Parts: sequence; C-alpha cells; structure tokens
Amino acid sequence: MKNLRILHAPTTVGGNPQGISKAERKIGYESHSVTLRQNYFNYDADEVIFEGEKSKLVNEFKRWKFIIKSFKDFDVFHYNFGQTLTPLRRYAANDSCPKWKVFLYRKICVRLIEFIDLKTAKFLKKVTAMTYQGGDARQGDYCLKNYPIHFVNEVSDNYFSKETDDLIRACIKKTDKYADLIYAVNPDLMNVLPKRTKFTPYASVDPQDWRPVWSEDNPKIPHIVHAPSHREVKGTKYIIEALEKLQAEGIAFRYTLVENKSHDEARQIYETADLLIDQLLAGYYGGLAVELMALGKPVIAYMREADMHHLPNGMWEDCPIINANPEDIYAVLKEWLTTKKKDILNQGRKSRAYVEAWHDPIKITRTILNDYEEVYITKRGGKPCAE
Repeated sequence: MKNLRILHAPTTVGGNPQGISKAERKIGYESHSVTLRQNYFNYDADEVIFEGEKSKLVNEFKRWKFIIKSFKDFDVFHYNFGQTLTPLRRYAANDSCPKWKVFLYRKICVRLIEFIDLKTAKFLKKVTAMTYQGGDARQGDYCLKNYPIHFVNEVSDNYFSKETDDLIRACIKKTDKYADLIYAVNPDLMNVLPKRTKFTPYASVDPQDWRPVWSEDNPKIPHIVHAPSHREVKGTKYIIEALEKLQAEGIAFRYTLVENKSHDEARQIYETADLLIDQLLAGYYGGLAVELMALGKPVIAYMREADMHHLPNGMWEDCPIINANPEDIYAVLKEWLTTKKKDILNQGRKSRAYVEAWHDPIKITRTILNDYEEVYITKRGGKPCAE
C-alpha cells in the first residue's frame, strides 16, 4: 500500500498551496510546497528555488534540476495559479529588452517548454492537478461583457489585453488536456474554466492557528481595516471616499490601510480590527477575508449573487459576508457604524463559525486527497494510504 508523495508548486499566492500541504502532512501524507520565488507576504514554503541573489543562468539551472528530480520524488503534482514550474509566455521576458529578443524567447523558446513538466508528469502516470486563483483565469473581454460591476472597468489598459486574454485561454486549454484535476477558489472563475472544474474553498487559514480576538463588548469607536494588494482591483478609492465622507459627518470610527507589510506584520493589525472591508469589485471575498473571519471579525465585500450557484450546497446560505458595492458602500458602512454597531460582535461570531464550517484546511484537504487517490487508482491500480 503506497503513501502518496505530493508536490505543491510553483507559487505562494494567498498561502493556499501551503495551507493544503500543511494539512496533508497533518493527515499523514508526504507533502512538500515549493515556490520559485518568495514575495513580501512571506508565506511559509518548504523550499524556495530561486533563493538568494543569483544570475538568471544559475536560477534556470536550479529550476530544471528541481523539475527533473521531482519526477522521481513525487507521485502527485499539484500546481497553482495557472502555472507550472516551467516559464510561461504570459510572464516571460522583460518588455524593456529588444523586441527581437522578446519575440525569440517568448514566442519560440518558452512556447516549446511551457507546461512540459505537466506533460511529462502526465506521461509518467503521475497524478496532476491545477488550482486557479484569480488573475490566472480571468479574461478582460469576458469580464467586460458579463459583469456590470468589476475591476475591469477600473484598471489601466495594460492590465487586460487581447494578447493576455488569448494566452490565458491557451493555458487553460493545455491544463484541460494534461491535468487530471482542476480546481478554482473563486466562483466567477468557474464561468471560464472547463466544465469539469471543481470549486474548492480557500484552505489557507488554519482555524487552530488563527484564534478569535474578541472584545468583551461592541466597540465604541470601531476600527476599520482595508488591506489592498492592488487598489484598483480592490475598489480602494470608493472605500476611502466613503470613509472620508463619514468622518466629515462626525461619525466615530478609525481606519487603517494596510499596505506593503509582511504577513506577520499585517496580522498584528488585523487582530486590532473590528471590521474588514475586503474588496468591492471582484464579486467574491479573498483569502484575507478568511483570515479576518477566523479572528472573529465581520467582513464587507461585494458578492455577485449570479455566481453563487457554483458554491457547495449550503455555503452561500451560511455566508456572513456583508454585501456592498461601490454604489452603496457609504450607506452600508454608515449603518454598521450607527444603528448596527451593537451587532458587530455577534456578526464576528458568525464569521468565526463560517470559517470553522467551510474553510477548515483539514476538511478541504480530505476531499482533495480523495480525488488524488481516485486518479491514482485509475492510473496504476492499488489504493494508497496514509497509515
């Protein structure tokens, strides 16, 4: 009986792959999370391939050394953010380079090696999976056509383009061909991904590590937190406008914008919050909202109801997110800072209960492990176990 050896790669986006990997180890599986490079959020990865200041040539050697070795070391290859460990045309080459170099590298070299590790893993009868998390699947033309409220209307012209839309669609097509399993952590992504895609809740927050931080009573001067990773995407300007208008009216509260902080630094601020404003344009809440809900904080975000049928039965009905969009954020905030201020603590308790019910990494990971095992049995026969 075989105990599956699982690789999660190649990013730490939202801490989600690391959350699944840690849960897999708790359950009893061998699981290893790898990122090509670390970012300022500094989510814990077991290995950073491009660690330290190295030349591009050295980094490429390290990349391919790891890829080749991985085929011997792992049975399951679970990639995330629409990428594998190989270069991707969408992100390859610096536009400041001469155009002919960009053309040769992006259009020819990278095109030939893109997803070759996924293809090889499939050929070797490994279990292959991909999790989509947002910008790796969203396409500007689709968003513009289908979503009246969306950050496609706010971001600069180079955020979405016909070229990136086409590249994303091409990558999704390859993933559909070679990945045994496809997941999405945002319901709107289900609209543009293959029909066999499974929705899976964020698994980035362990409720045992994120304990509630509650006051004994509802706050007299509520502390509102907003932590935009990208102001245009999150709808920050609408949030600031509403907050400044409320301040001008003399309503009692304070607010903090959390930017350019490590994950640990930001958490210290989150623990002092009474209310989080997450995002007003994407149509769903992000991983940050899960962290604050785990801490027992109410969360405001725009929830696009038309996409909620993609959620598991009961999840939407249980969801405690306070719905708001750019047009009504001022009114929603005013209500929660005045007539509903007495309900903040109780709403925070609902947030905590929701995370325990729907975002427990152990529960989520058991479902994913069952998927791995079903594919493994189909490909090789014999049931792996964690005994």
